[in-house]
Amino acid sequence: MPLYGHVPVAYRAVFLAAALLVFGLLFQQLITLLVAILVTVIISIPLALVADRLERHRIPRPIGALTGLFLGIGSLAVVIALVVPPFIDEAEQFVDEVPATVQDLEELVGDLIGARPAEVGDSLQEFLERYVDEPETLIDPITSIGLSVVGVLGALVFMLLTAFFIAVRPQPLIDGFLGLFPPARRAAAMHLMRRLRDAWVGWLQGVLVDMLVTGVLLYAGLSLIGLDFAIFFAVFSALLVVIPYFGAILGAIPVVLFALADSPGTALAALIVYVVVQQIESNMIIPLVMAQRVKLHPALIAIGVILVGQLFGFIGLFVAVPILSAFVILVDELWVQPMDARGRGADAKPAGSPGRAAAP
Repeated sequence: MPLYGHVPVAYRAVFLAAALLVFGLLFQQLITLLVAILVTVIISIPLALVADRLERHRIPRPIGALTGLFLGIGSLAVVIALVVPPFIDEAEQFVDEVPATVQDLEELVGDLIGARPAEVGDSLQEFLERYVDEPETLIDPITSIGLSVVGVLGALVFMLLTAFFIAVRPQPLIDGFLGLFPPARRAAAMHLMRRLRDAWVGWLQGVLVDMLVTGVLLYAGLSLIGLDFAIFFAVFSALLVVIPYFGAILGAIPVVLFALADSPGTALAALIVYVVVQQIESNMIIPLVMAQRVKLHPALIAIGVILVGQLFGFIGLFVAVPILSAFVILVDELWVQPMDARGRGADAKPAGSPGRAAAP
């Protein structure tokens, strides 16, 4: 009898292990889709807020959502219009300076490895000849990158359109989501959705402030040390601030390597600029802007970014903070607050109530 009693338990364990395995495989395949859905929802929230505000002035929601979409795209176009012309001028200057830069790199690498500059140039030429003799090794990655770029642009357009339709008619989706809960729990579910909305809107506002401050400070610092392509590097690094803390490190690597082609002193100066800006971001911008708006501790953000990156991959880093805020809010609503409520109820129980011995 004891042996037969363990059979259902063994079946349940096998079924649970199989279910977890299937969920893990599906999760790995659906990571990109889940991130795309999250980004679409985040984009739709400010569009819906603009539509709500304009609807109070009797402006139809489609026009309000379209106005918000045009404002966002227009702001991005203005930034591109301000950045692209200087970038093109710097790119033309870079092309003119390529021979001198290559010669400087040959001399620098030669000094570091103890070889003559000509030997470094010959090694570089042999490396490039491998791609010339076998062009498919270069064409295949370029083709893959080109297809990826087209796919990303198509996905972005699709997400913008979907976000627009969500902002125009959010109520059916909200009602459908609330319908998954019992009537007694729908008010709590609505409160949860409002908390998520406020946290994600705060994250968007914090990211915009962080991008602006970081980009301006980096441009001023790199221009001060006389580094070429300061605008390009500043914009590149400003985009990476979407990844808290670690984005500054990723943005500094190409800049320091490029500055090293000029001189070790320039590379050291560029590194100092990035360290100073990163310290300002870590100790002022993130705690005062990001952490307060999203209501996450900076240490939790730093650790959570690593965990989200391991779980969702590189693409998940760009939405790490919204994922962390959603997780913290869910834990608070579904576990912490009910536990506190039960604790307060137990403390308020009178001394002579059932389950506790009355005093004689």
